[in-house]
Amino acid sequence: MELTWYGMSCFRMVERGLATVVTDPFDSSVGLPAPKLKADIVTVSHDAPGHNNLAAVKGERRVIQGPGEYEIGGVFVTGIAMNAPAKGNGARPNTLYVFDFDGLTVVHLGDLAFVPSQPQIEDLGTVDVALVPVGGGSALNPAQAAEVISLIEPKLVVPMHYKSGKETLKLGPASRFLSEMGINSLEPIDVLKVTKGALSEETQVVLLERAES
Repeated sequence: MELTWYGMSCFRMVERGLATVVTDPFDSSVGLPAPKLKADIVTVSHDAPGHNNLAAVKGERRVIQGPGEYEIGGVFVTGIAMNAPAKGNGARPNTLYVFDFDGLTVVHLGDLAFVPSQPQIEDLGTVDVALVPVGGGSALNPAQAAEVISLIEPKLVVPMHYKSGKETLKLGPASRFLSEMGINSLEPIDVLKVTKGALSEETQVVLLERAES
């Protein structure tokens, strides 16, 4: 499976013979050029300009905007509502998505803004790749992100929703998260290529370069 990051919480996931997925497409109001992508499936974690620009994605796409179980083009998608029972950021509706690409599982945490309980984490099942907000703002700050990762125990972590360019949102850089994880520096790569058999037992962090669409 190939994973490309376009900024904010927007990724494209491609696996040969299976449906192509785009997550949380944003519009230009966030300060970055809106992506121009094609996909079979588009997921939206919550209704905000940084996550719901469906016009950015062309093709005969199926849109998923909330909890439920779906099977589209060989990809199994589970949407899980993850809202904190308190006021503040965590009270805003947010849907996490678990994608199963023929046994390889990817979780997109959307705009998660709090550390979930153990039962909520268990709802995710076994996670191979976790796409985790790390820049603060309306979502997890670096310390919270590190705590969530320790609970999920994924094989790979890909940071998202951090300051990578001219974003208008108040986001911190990825370096603060890396420091929280005990990583001094990390060279970003263009595309993450993942195979189930090549995954390490220990959690590893992968930093992606923001792609131009």
